[in-house]
Amino acid sequence: MTLRSNYDKFPVVAVSATPGQCQIGWAAVVSAIGLAIEERLRRGSQNARSVLCVECYPGAFDEQIERALVAGLGPALTVNTSSLFKSPREVDAMVERYLGDDPVFGRMNDTVVDDFFDPQKLMAARESIAKSRGAALVVGTGATLVAADHDVLVFADMARWEIQMRYRRNEIGNLGADNAFASVTEKYKRAYFVDWRAADRLKQKVFSEIDFLLDTNEPKTPKLIPGDMLREGLRIAAHRPFRVVPYFDPGPWGGHWMEEVCGLSTEGVPNHAWCFDCVPEENSLLLGFDNARVEIPAIDLVFQHPRELLGEAVHARFGKEFPIRFDFLDTMGGGNLSLQVHPLTEYIQDKFGMNYTQDESYYMLDAGEDGCVYLGLREDINREAMLRDLKVAQSGGPAFPAESYVNVCPAKKHDHFLIPGGTIHCSGKNSMVLEISATPYIFTFKLWDWGRVGLNGFPRPIHLDHGEANIQWDRTTNWVRRNLVNQIAPVGSGEGWREEGTGLHEREFIETRRHWFTGAVLHRGMGGVNVLNLVEGREAVVESPTRAFEPFVVHYAETFIVPAAVGDYTIRPFGEAEGKECGTIKAFVRTRP
Repeated sequence: MTLRSNYDKFPVVAVSATPGQCQIGWAAVVSAIGLAIEERLRRGSQNARSVLCVECYPGAFDEQIERALVAGLGPALTVNTSSLFKSPREVDAMVERYLGDDPVFGRMNDTVVDDFFDPQKLMAARESIAKSRGAALVVGTGATLVAADHDVLVFADMARWEIQMRYRRNEIGNLGADNAFASVTEKYKRAYFVDWRAADRLKQKVFSEIDFLLDTNEPKTPKLIPGDMLREGLRIAAHRPFRVVPYFDPGPWGGHWMEEVCGLSTEGVPNHAWCFDCVPEENSLLLGFDNARVEIPAIDLVFQHPRELLGEAVHARFGKEFPIRFDFLDTMGGGNLSLQVHPLTEYIQDKFGMNYTQDESYYMLDAGEDGCVYLGLREDINREAMLRDLKVAQSGGPAFPAESYVNVCPAKKHDHFLIPGGTIHCSGKNSMVLEISATPYIFTFKLWDWGRVGLNGFPRPIHLDHGEANIQWDRTTNWVRRNLVNQIAPVGSGEGWREEGTGLHEREFIETRRHWFTGAVLHRGMGGVNVLNLVEGREAVVESPTRAFEPFVVHYAETFIVPAAVGDYTIRPFGEAEGKECGTIKAFVRTRP
């Protein structure tokens, strides 16, 4: 009998049970902001004017926000920052050097929101605000640059996933661009390399000044919380185990395992190919206020509490970046992933301006009888012949004979395959992968996509030149078996538990440990962030030996984060799993003396 799914798709970090902390709906939102302006003026110098500044993350519907506030507050002057930007043509020229002509890859850069403004228009707007009498409203991306001397600051933040959905619906374009109807790939690339980098720099500068956080991820149901409660929510999250909000997406190779295990609807989608279950740069956090849930980007936590979240050593090494990623790749009833390779460290630094590369591993949550992983090269292959066959296949010739060149490793549940950068690889069909990797996930060089097209009906980009420059030709069958497949080693054991090391390879900075347990097992925090997934067992509970946080229940296949500030913690079977053996896989950044 199949058990119902208990996977929580909307995990919440509880912040406050006090009613009234969160205002819901435009009427309540506008009223709360209006009262705050009045209170600020009463406590101030009674200037003849007041300025409401609404800083919008790129992707927020700034015009909708403007209409609601104008209708409710009736400002004497309204400025939308989009009217102050350089022309789309000028903006396109400004960012071209970072984007190039590749459909997927650009280069990291130091662009800031200030760069998008026309200096003369910006100066004129500032003068108009200074001369205004009565209330002034400044709204849009860069509003704080236009009205630095504001009375109330509202920050309209946006979840990355919702931004991407708006791209897909052609509702928005990129910052300063006239490209709402461009391809999703083009808009995402530009956002990844330019918009989000610039906006995140500005967000970090103004975060401590925010009077209100405005959540308009659901445009018809805006939510407003005080800035102090936003900051308190992040403080709470940084000192207890938590989960980010997972999101699921179909793909040309997608399967159906997650639909049952994670309780997903199949309406309107052909499959579910992947799930980002712990990618803080892309995922959201849900903050709970009584019965309301406010959605913010999870990266805000990394920005505001990097030391408490990551730990001193990890923060010193990576700065305000979360270096560990967990995600799902579902090919159960689907097809092979694209045959691919990730860049070497020097290559990603030189070509793309990234500090580290995407080393990774495949942990098998499940596999069919024919489940497999393509990993490394066969012995004594002809390098030139392989490259020629790849190019011929990509040019419309015979299909690339992958099995003639690449090892096909049988895969079963709980196998662990290690994939340092430069190793040719992909998951085969009928495999359910928990991918554990370093974070810069966008840099995947596809070598062969099995002659198929993407869900949009067009072939997906192939990068043979990048791939050829990074394939490590000495990672052949015997080396792969000795170094990359099930490198399991006992670490320790005690009453009701045992711990195993499962890698990763010495070239990778992530260490992984697997625990099997029927009772409580103690995990030493060791001063760094831990990321775990319950890979076996219906549910388990995470507890503090010192009762520093409330018991935290996790369910099968859920990924959760334990901040460095938590320190030591225990995990034991819970509920329906009590008396049964459970298993977790844990990842953390290796630290060396």
